[in-house]
Amino acid sequence: MNLSQITPAIALSPLDGRYRSQTAPLVDFLSEPALNRERMRVEVEWMIFLAEGNNGSSLIPGVEPFADDEKAYLRSIPEDFGAEGIAEHARFEAVTHHDVKAVEYYIDARLDAAEAALGHETSLSHLKSLVHFACTSEDINNLSYARCIKNGVAQVWRPLFEKLVATLDEQAHAFAELPMLSLTHGQPATPTTLGKELAVYVYRLRRQLAHLDSQEYLGKINGATGTYGAHTVAVPSVDWIATSRTFVTERMGLDWNPLTTQIESHDWQAELYSTIAHANRILHNLAVDVWMYISRGVFAQVPVKGATGSSTMPHKVNPIRFENAEANFELSCALLDSLSATLVESRWQRDLTDSTTQRNVGSAIGYSVLALNNLLGGLGSIHPNTTAIAEELDSNWEVLGEPIQTAMRAAALAGIPGMDNPYERVKELMRGHSISHDDVEKFIATLGLPDDMAATLSNLTPATYTGVASRLVDFD
Repeated sequence: MNLSQITPAIALSPLDGRYRSQTAPLVDFLSEPALNRERMRVEVEWMIFLAEGNNGSSLIPGVEPFADDEKAYLRSIPEDFGAEGIAEHARFEAVTHHDVKAVEYYIDARLDAAEAALGHETSLSHLKSLVHFACTSEDINNLSYARCIKNGVAQVWRPLFEKLVATLDEQAHAFAELPMLSLTHGQPATPTTLGKELAVYVYRLRRQLAHLDSQEYLGKINGATGTYGAHTVAVPSVDWIATSRTFVTERMGLDWNPLTTQIESHDWQAELYSTIAHANRILHNLAVDVWMYISRGVFAQVPVKGATGSSTMPHKVNPIRFENAEANFELSCALLDSLSATLVESRWQRDLTDSTTQRNVGSAIGYSVLALNNLLGGLGSIHPNTTAIAEELDSNWEVLGEPIQTAMRAAALAGIPGMDNPYERVKELMRGHSISHDDVEKFIATLGLPDDMAATLSNLTPATYTGVASRLVDFD
C-alpha cells in the first residue's frame, strides 16, 4: 500500500495529523488558503480605496466610486473563498506558477460574473485594470501576512497564553502560604512557598504580554522598489505617500512602514517571533520545574481514568503533558529563531528566500499552541502533595543555619559579646550532617543571644521560615 496515494491525503506534519484538533484554529489565519483569502481582501480593498479615496472622491481618473452593492460584491470575494474557490485558485496558479497573479486572475473572473450576480449593469465588469493597480506582489503579500499573523496571534495564540497565565496566577494565590523546601544547585536551601514560586513565572510571563501590547505590525504599499515609481507616472496628481499611509493604517489596520525596498523589511516579524520564543522558553522552564516537582513529590498527578501510564508498569502516571510541552516549545523556538534570523535579510532590493520561509509561520506558532495546550492540561491535572512537602521540610532542619548565623551577625553589630565567626560556627554544626530539631535548639541555647532573639530562633521551623514569600504573590 502506497500511503501517499490514499485519499483524503494523509498529513505529513503532526500539526495537521495527530494534533489537528488542537491546532485547527490557526488554519483560519496561517494556512495557505487563509493567506490567499487575505490577499483577496487586500486587493479588493485597494480597488475600493482607489475608487473612493478617503473622502469619496476617486483617485484614478475615469473610475467612479462604487455603489454599496458593488462594494459588498467585491468584499464577498474573499468572504466566499471556500473549497471551490481554493480549487479554482489552484487551477489559475497551475498556469501562472505565481500565487499572487493567480489571485488577480481569480478576482478578474469574479468581475466577469459581476453583472449576473448583481442583476444589473456595473462598472466592475470593465475594471480588471484596477485590480493590482501599481502594485508589486510584495505590496499584497506583506499586508496579507501582517494581517494573518496579527489575527492569528490575537485570536488563537494570545488567548491560550493568557489563559495559562491566569491559571498560574490562580494557583499562585491558592498556594501563597504553602511552605516548601527550596533547592538551589539541587541542594536544600531557604524555604519558600509554592505560591511564590509560581508567581515568579506569572510575573515573567506578564512582561512578555506587555511586549506584545507594544508590538508593531508593519505594512507598506509603495511599488516595485519602494519608490512609488509606477504610481507617480500613471497618476501624478495623487499624493501617493499620504495615500499609502492612509490605506495601510486605516484600511488595513497596520502600522505604516514609510521606507522599504521591494519588500517590507520584516523586522517587526523578527521582534514578534523573539517575544513568542522568549515566552516559550519561560514556559519550557516552568514545564521542566513542574516535572521535577512531580518527581520529587511536591505535586501529585490526578490519574486519567482508562489512561495507560506505562505499557509494562501499571503503577505509573507519567507527566507526559509536561514532557510534550517541553518538546513542542523547543520545536516552536527552533522555527521562530530561524524565522527571526532569516527574514531580516534580503539581497539588495529583493530576493525570494522570505517567500518559502514565511510559509512556516503557522508551524512555528502551531507548535507553541500545541505546547500551551499540553501545559494547560498538565497544570489542571496536578495538586500539591502536602504530606510529602511537610516531610521534606521536616527532614532538612539545616536550612535554619542561615537565620541563625544572620541573627548572630546582627547581635555582634549590636555589641553582644561571643558572636565571633557566626558563619563558621554554624557551618561546623550543620554542613554534611543530619540535623534534628533538638540539635538546632541545643545550639541556639549555647550562643548567648538575647532572650527575645533566642526565642524567635527557637520557635522557627523549616515550615515557618518563609520570610514574606506569601506577600510577594501580590506583586505578580
